[in-house]
Amino acid sequence: MSRILHVTDVHFGTEDRAAVAAFTEHAWAQQPDLIVVTGDLTRDGRPAEFEAAAEWLRGLPGPQVTTPGNHDTPYLNIPLRALVPFARYRRWIGPTDGAGHDLPDARVRTVNTARGGQPRLDWSKGAIDLKAADAAARALAEGPAGALRMIACHHPLVEAIDAPVEGDVHRGHLAAERFAALGVDLILTGHVHNPFAVPLPFGDERTYAVGAGTLSTRLRGVPASFNCLEVEPDHVEVVAVAWNGRRYESFRTWSLTRRRP
Repeated sequence: MSRILHVTDVHFGTEDRAAVAAFTEHAWAQQPDLIVVTGDLTRDGRPAEFEAAAEWLRGLPGPQVTTPGNHDTPYLNIPLRALVPFARYRRWIGPTDGAGHDLPDARVRTVNTARGGQPRLDWSKGAIDLKAADAAARALAEGPAGALRMIACHHPLVEAIDAPVEGDVHRGHLAAERFAALGVDLILTGHVHNPFAVPLPFGDERTYAVGAGTLSTRLRGVPASFNCLEVEPDHVEVVAVAWNGRRYESFRTWSLTRRRP
């Protein structure tokens, strides 16, 4: 059984310092097999914010897998955002696509849904490259039968019901359908700052969209939180763990039935 911590939208620059520090303590106490970070490590993509994010990641137990969010571009520097949107992310954090890690019973690969600019007014919305999505899903399929297959990206590919914001991902619905067809079990995301876990309406409905909350002060009706995933042979237990101002406590729980190998 693997234990995976899924954290997102820390937004250094507007991080909840107490919640972030307590998460570090929690992670060391729990000794997870993997930490997955699904983007928006910074608020405006400033160097100082990336430095703080990198220092925080270095202080967490490994291994870790990260993918960027829309805030991890030079948010207020339009020329840099248009020309080299992820140069700072690559310098301080790591690759923007294709990162991953394999555990005996679970595997994860990243796909970047963030963009520095798009041919629409709200460039902060998501977009996904279907070739990159297929490559990530096929890489997961090369692992042992029965291993949990996870994709990590920033924006939800299919809109979460009652979410306070939308990902509005170009080709997101199509990518999610293809992930389901290729046997992906979980699609881990951030962006909306609220936790959720729902089956996607494709195929056997055993591909699930799983979103984590935020460790920032940019709350949207839900306390600062992260997800803890416990991987079992027949199901995945997803627990949203929320910060109450003094400690972390279980907030919401989902039991996701897995497809048979």
